[in-house]
Amino acid sequence: MEAAVLPTPQVLAFDVFGTVVDWHGSILREMAQRSPQVDGNAFALAWREGYRPAMEQVRNGTLGWMRIDALHRRILDSILPEFGLGHMPEAERVALNRVWHRLSPWPDAVAGLQRLKKRFVITPLSNGNIALLTHMAKNAGLPWDCVLSAEVFKAYKPDPGAYLGVADVFELPPEAVMLVAAHHSDLAGARACGLQTAYIERPLEFGAARPKDVSPRPGNTYHCRDFLDLADRLGC
Repeated sequence: MEAAVLPTPQVLAFDVFGTVVDWHGSILREMAQRSPQVDGNAFALAWREGYRPAMEQVRNGTLGWMRIDALHRRILDSILPEFGLGHMPEAERVALNRVWHRLSPWPDAVAGLQRLKKRFVITPLSNGNIALLTHMAKNAGLPWDCVLSAEVFKAYKPDPGAYLGVADVFELPPEAVMLVAAHHSDLAGARACGLQTAYIERPLEFGAARPKDVSPRPGNTYHCRDFLDLADRLGC
């Protein structure tokens, strides 16, 4: 059951990796071109699985503040030997790490964002850094009104500073901001800060062999099939 109806939000802030773009499918295709002998599915999952532990090292002070580009590179260097790619030259590592800048959007993403943009301010709220998000938007045609990132607030989600930072930027109360995400932990962090939340079903985020449970959970303002469904719900 969805939460009680709240005032219409003014700003929609979007998680990006997995919610707006298909990181798994994009990396799978990249590896098929670069290193077809490698299990691209396992490679994509291994790279992504290093993400939360790396961010936790920043949050707990083990590492100083680092952009996601730098964290992705640390993870990449650590997993290459596991896949027989420890010999990869530096230039190729740099190019491969940039795959995160050119991830492909989900089929509904651009059309859905264009509809939502007509009525709301739309912005990413991603742990990705500003250059990454900007290049991604340019490559994928994502029509953001602006680009907000953990880099702006020096706070990785689920740090409250990231969620409340969006409200502060636009001088709004938290309940006037809605976080749109395909991850319940992200939405829980936003709700704890007073934001509205919309869950987006992305059952194939981790690939067809590892489907996600996308059943509704209590607390979210909306539970939507995709961005087009969200646009319908919000009258766009």
